[in-house]
Amino acid sequence: MKNSQIILQALQSCDLFSGIGEAQLKGIVDLMHLANFAAGDIIFTQGQPGTAMYIVKSGHIVSMARDSDGNEREVYEFGPGRFFGEMSIIDNAPRSATCEALEDAELVVLDAIDFYRIVWEHAHIGVQMLGRMASIMAGWLDEASWFLQDIVRWGETARKRAVIDEVSGLFNRRFLEESMRSRLSRQSERLPLCSLLMLDIDNFHEINERFGSEAGDAVIASVGAAYSRLVPEICVAARLAGDEFAFFLPGVAAGPAVEFGELICRESQQLFLEFRPGPDAAPVRTDLSVSIGVACTPEHANSAKELYEAADRALFRAKETGRNRVVLSSSGG
Repeated sequence: MKNSQIILQALQSCDLFSGIGEAQLKGIVDLMHLANFAAGDIIFTQGQPGTAMYIVKSGHIVSMARDSDGNEREVYEFGPGRFFGEMSIIDNAPRSATCEALEDAELVVLDAIDFYRIVWEHAHIGVQMLGRMASIMAGWLDEASWFLQDIVRWGETARKRAVIDEVSGLFNRRFLEESMRSRLSRQSERLPLCSLLMLDIDNFHEINERFGSEAGDAVIASVGAAYSRLVPEICVAARLAGDEFAFFLPGVAAGPAVEFGELICRESQQLFLEFRPGPDAAPVRTDLSVSIGVACTPEHANSAKELYEAADRALFRAKETGRNRVVLSSSGG
């Protein structure tokens, strides 16, 4: 049985996803992966950073926490269909307990960055997950009222702060890099087909120098809004820093990736921006253009790091050969 089918069955047996149809669940299965633990294995220890939550497919997991006297006490036991490890993600806090496999166990792992992605990109599932977490955990906690209030307050602001660049409205660099690593580090016989576009706004520093940083921010906000309308749902558009952007396109080959880059170039040139060089000066029209480098796996790279470097080299060539163009990487993986 394929991993995706195993994960789907695990989600269907978990209260966290009860009432969500199979078609919707299939849309988030690729954001998760399986992990196996032998009896006695430690999943995570108290005090570690929280980087993932877990759903028990089979086996039993026990959580243990140290009290003020340093004694380790059993807190809870999780069997098939139960989930754990989510609070450390929500609170962005260290693990409050140690979790150990009581017997051989198979777990579905949802990394923190993909947890936020579900909440952000799959609103219906995300809302139900948060609601079910609150409902289920209310039965585990004697004082549930504070948790319910905090999780509601957390929902909108914290998820944006964690993954969104404030100026452009696109994803931030951390989300992009985690998405690339997650997609390209999973165990499979063949490296997944993916493309990465790296983009610089041509002459952006001159705009900043002539019109000021507020004009620069207006440019970033304008292109961010334009790019967000162009990017397919499965893809990730991100602002890296300054005038640097990137687009991660899972399942997209070199040809369509270059065509998408050319679409971004045309869209950028159509943006109409006017700035005043001084308080009493007349508005000056500022035209935009962009340079883009494209690289793909497995044609140009064999890992997330190599893909990033190959796209960056292609971007450098695009700028060196005249700007306002799309250049495909020529390096082999």
